[in-house]
Formats: sequence, structure tokens, C-alpha cells
Amino acid sequence: MAVTAENHLYEDLQVGDTHETTSRLNHQDVRTLGEGLWPGTMLVNAVCSEFPGIGTVPVAQDLNYYGSISLGDTVTIRLEVVEKRPERHVVIAADARKDTGEPVIGGRITVIAPEERVNGDPGSEIAATSKGRRRQLHRLLRMADELTPMTVAVVHPVDALSLQGAFQAAEYELMALTLVGPEYKIRAAAEEAGVELGDTPIIDVEHSHQAAEAAVDLARRGEVEGLMKGSLHTDELMAAVVRREKGLRTERRISHVYAMDVPTYPRPLLISDAAINIAPNLACKRDICQNAIELAHALGLEAPKVAILSATESVNPDIPSTLDAAALCKMADRGQITGGVLDGPLAFDNAISESAARTKRIHSAVAGNPDILIAPDLESGNMLAKQLYYLADAEAAGIVLGARVPIILTSRADDVIARLASCAVGLLVAERKRRGLAHL
Repeated sequence: MAVTAENHLYEDLQVGDTHETTSRLNHQDVRTLGEGLWPGTMLVNAVCSEFPGIGTVPVAQDLNYYGSISLGDTVTIRLEVVEKRPERHVVIAADARKDTGEPVIGGRITVIAPEERVNGDPGSEIAATSKGRRRQLHRLLRMADELTPMTVAVVHPVDALSLQGAFQAAEYELMALTLVGPEYKIRAAAEEAGVELGDTPIIDVEHSHQAAEAAVDLARRGEVEGLMKGSLHTDELMAAVVRREKGLRTERRISHVYAMDVPTYPRPLLISDAAINIAPNLACKRDICQNAIELAHALGLEAPKVAILSATESVNPDIPSTLDAAALCKMADRGQITGGVLDGPLAFDNAISESAARTKRIHSAVAGNPDILIAPDLESGNMLAKQLYYLADAEAAGIVLGARVPIILTSRADDVIARLASCAVGLLVAERKRRGLAHL
């Protein structure tokens, strides 16, 4: 499907407006949308890329399957505005038919219409990224665009890469910086990176341990709204964060969430926990779920769908993660986990693929359509995230939640957009805290 650098704002759309597009399913479509995901994602992709277009945020969908399609089939998609709701919400009736007239899929998709107009060269950056890589990361940056920058302590930014990443976030008005570390090393790194420090505050300490402790102290006193990891080990920073008396603990277990931008998936995919909790027990998994749900709220999802992963979709006493998954779902039923829709255990295929879920006769609001994947342990979560990154051309923004302030973790392998997106996620969480809307 062609992507044009044009979109339709809420005020442009009227009930009864329609849009049609016809395309032949080719190998590029399969690479972009995923062969198993094609029937469910082609409609969402058309809404996001064509009508209303770039900047559209899907928030709910109710789709029915009538047939199947294969490589080489020609499909016509018809979109119609059927309802306009407050806060830029629009309901789109969507259906797809083969050139023979045979129906494939149809239903309704509720979206938030674009806020910023795009009308330019189809080769522009936003158009190029709207269909495939980084579409979701750019959406996060747009969501944070009008917010007041968050005050952040950058912990031990003594190499050119970490210092440059922090100042890029400041340049994009995502963060207001305080640098914490040995001043002479910070200034040397700034010279190497070509960064002008100007009047940026620097808290001079001797080494990375002291930098972590001093930054945590700033957050505990409310002088900064978040922390950003510089050139030190994650374990070193987190040791200061979780210290019982002088750390940033809350009643909630701390956990890490990746906001993944997967080219074959139509919206951000949150994965947790892939970096902090090695072998979480049931109580810890409850907090991991709740942290991820509240992050999804900060990213604009009202009732995120949470898939609790295991090796199978059946409860099996010999596989403890299936028991945990079933217990987590019951905890959600009893109000011990709130704000999301949970299902599990689910194997990865039927968690992420609508066709796989249908084949296994799984009837679920989550299966095949999740916003959040909860891994059974750190090993599986870490491998899943890195496989998506290296094999599926995905990008990731990372953040630690459950402490008094959000903690931004970036990787040395991250490029500029991924680093900025991590900062944008931190700012969105901070904004939600400013409004008193969440624990995070």
C-alpha cells in the first residue's frame, strides 16, 4: 500500500467521509505486516498510513473475519467515518474484499485523529517512517512534543555517547539536565563530543558509585523528576535506587519495560521484564503487569491488552509459568491488577498472531492483538526483545518503573531516535505523575 505524506485532522473529518485503496499482496507487504498478521493488521495499517493517516493512534478495534487471503491476492479496503467523539476520537468502519467480491475482514476501528498536519513530499522523514521502522517511536516523540521538559539527573555521563544523547534530548526540549559525575571527566567527554555545556548544572563527585547516590538523593528530595543512566553499569545505578533507607523504593516492585517499535506490528508493543527481575515470583509478576499497564496508560492506551506468555496456552502443573499466568488473570478479575485486560497463559504465536489464535480456537480479547507481553522470566524476555531487534528490524525505547521517579535506560547500540524515544517515554510518565493520575 502506498504511503502518502498527507493526513486528515479531526476537524477535517465528517461522518460519511470515505476512502478506498486497492493493492495486491506482495512480498514487501508480507515483510512489512507479517504473513500471519496480514488479515488483522492491513486495516489498521491503512487507517494509520492513509485515512486519517500519519499521526493516527488506534485505541480499539472490533473486527470479524470472513475469509482468508494469500500472496498475490488483490484486496480493496474501504474506510468510512461513522462517528466522531470528544477528544479527537473517531470511529472508522473498515472492510476488505478480494477482487472477486469475497469479503475478507470487516468491523470498526476507533482511533485518535492526528493532531499535527502533514502535507508534503512522500519522501519526507515522517512519511518514510510511518509505514515501517520507527513509526511508533516517532509517535511517542509527537506525544511528548508540547509537554514541559522533565528535570533529569544524568548519572555519570563521562563518555561522549552518553553525554551527547542527553544533550540531544535537551535540544529537543524533552529534558532539563543536571549532570552528576566527576566534573573533569564530564568536561573531557563534552570536548570529545563537541557539546557546549554552557550553564548546565554539574554536581561534582569522585566516581560512579557516588554519582548514583547523589542522583538518587536529588530524586528523593524532589529536585529532579527522573534519572538517566550515563556511562556506568545498570546494576550500579539500580543498587542506589533500591537501597532501603536512602533509595527510591515504593510499595511496588521495580521493573523494566521495552516499548518496541516492530515494523510488522501496527502499534507499540510493550515487553516486560527483560532487564531487572531475573526469576520473578507471582507477587513480583503482579507488579510487573501493573507497571506495564500504567505505562501503557501514559502512552495513550485506555485499556491495554496484556498477554501473559509461556510455552503453551494450556495450564500445565509441570510448567510453573502457566500457573502464574492463570493466577495473574484471576488476580485481575478480583481487582488486584487494574486498568488492563489480561489473558494467559499464551504461547507467543497465539499471543501475537490472530490467525494462530483462530487455528487453536482460542477465544480471547487479547490473543492475537496484545499491547503488552509479559515474559515468564528475564532470560526469555531479554531474548525476545533482542530477537525482535536483530531479526525483525525492531527498535526499542527502555524505561524502569516502580521507583519514585522514572529511570531512563539507553543502550550504547541505540541510535538517536531510539534514545530520544526513551526520553519521550520518561517525559510521558513524568507528565502523568504531575497530574496525579498514576503511581508511576
